[in-house]
Amino acid sequence: MDKQRLTLAVLTVLPLVMACGSDTGSASVATAVSGVHWKVDSVTVDGATRRAPADAEILIREDGTAVGNYGCNEFGAKAAFEDHRVELTNAHQTLMACEPRRMTFERALSRTLTDHSLTVEAKGDSLTLTAHDGDRIRLTKATDEATKEKDAPLYGTKWTITALGATDSTATSLPRQQRASTYLVFDQKSGTVTGRLGCNHVNAKATVRDGHITLGAPSTTRMMCDTSLMHTERSLLRLFDGTATYRLDHQTLTLTSENGESAKAVAEQ
Repeated sequence: MDKQRLTLAVLTVLPLVMACGSDTGSASVATAVSGVHWKVDSVTVDGATRRAPADAEILIREDGTAVGNYGCNEFGAKAAFEDHRVELTNAHQTLMACEPRRMTFERALSRTLTDHSLTVEAKGDSLTLTAHDGDRIRLTKATDEATKEKDAPLYGTKWTITALGATDSTATSLPRQQRASTYLVFDQKSGTVTGRLGCNHVNAKATVRDGHITLGAPSTTRMMCDTSLMHTERSLLRLFDGTATYRLDHQTLTLTSENGESAKAVAEQ
């Protein structure tokens, strides 16, 4: 997958007090922008404004990474602040296909984010990212309370696997016909995880602590399925018998193993 590069030129509306020989401006920008869910409201390209789907968002974390959603597909990248700019590198995204309206918006948003250096005007809870040619993206800060309301619980939710990742930072979407038979359910009371891996049913111990899930050795049924399903199953089995980090973001769960394998899942509605 092609790696994307995103540079946002950041201009704050508040005066920056610059100490001699220091980079307090970058620190101020990082503090203002990092750790906030920025909901995308709209994108304007060539004078045409498109309203954003509800899922479109950007989050730059304090650990130097960035994640978000273009409107259909999720993306991730590394993030660094310097000279009032934030630079996103090593970007990657999932490869799902959505309805035409979402895909049209996604193309406009991703192109604007990745093809331009954008100035940022901050006004209260709003950001406007503007390219040199006038294209712009409008965003609004999502409140912590609103974000919490949308987070699906880890336990008891049927997590349908939608994409698998590898150590080279790529992610491949599962075909829609596979998703009905590819899911996980975590049970807090029994300390287990059960589900299907595309072909076979699975169960294992699952210990959740401090942002990590330790998955025990998997016990599975012994069915044989077609090649694509077995490939999916082998990839998911690499998450077991080890410890993976997990992240909940609204209705999405991301698992990343110590060897770099990852899986993305969405809460079944």
